[in-house]
Amino acid sequence: MRDHPIYIRPIEEGDAPALLDLKQRNRSSFQPFEPIRDEAHFTLEGQQKEIAGCLSAMRQDQSYIYAICLAAGHKLIGRIALTGISRGPFQNAYMGYYIDQAYQGRGYATAAAALCARHAFSELGLHRVQAAVMPSNPASVRVLEKAGFRREGLAERYLRMNGVWEDHALYAMTSEERVLGMDGL
Repeated sequence: MRDHPIYIRPIEEGDAPALLDLKQRNRSSFQPFEPIRDEAHFTLEGQQKEIAGCLSAMRQDQSYIYAICLAAGHKLIGRIALTGISRGPFQNAYMGYYIDQAYQGRGYATAAAALCARHAFSELGLHRVQAAVMPSNPASVRVLEKAGFRREGLAERYLRMNGVWEDHALYAMTSEERVLGMDGL
């Protein structure tokens, strides 16, 4: 990675306080685009439990969860994940991400998506990465498009977000496709 303002790294147990702070500060802005979560999720113990589950899934090659960090100061500003990994003939993962609202609009999510896709193809040997985004979230749509994902269609009532079954635009990228800006990351 060249001199870029962000980098991604595997999530660690010690990230629980920073993730808790991020989620508490961004709770109202994230809520329209997330499932309804139990109050226990917004506690240190809840974040520790979530990270423990992430680390277990990583060891089993089921999911890979990364912290999005600022290069200057190494501050955790978001999270990006490759989940639901399917090996065999599919070699696929689903990508999901969030960024602290204080750092949105600076290209950090786009860079993280491109870095994560590059890692999925070059390090994890995946062939395809998919992402789903609510059409009512134009900022996230721009992230995927700028990172080089192509729109494949619309899945109606795809995921239950904020208590409502929401349509999602489906995006994907395969290892043969070139990710825009990937060489500079």
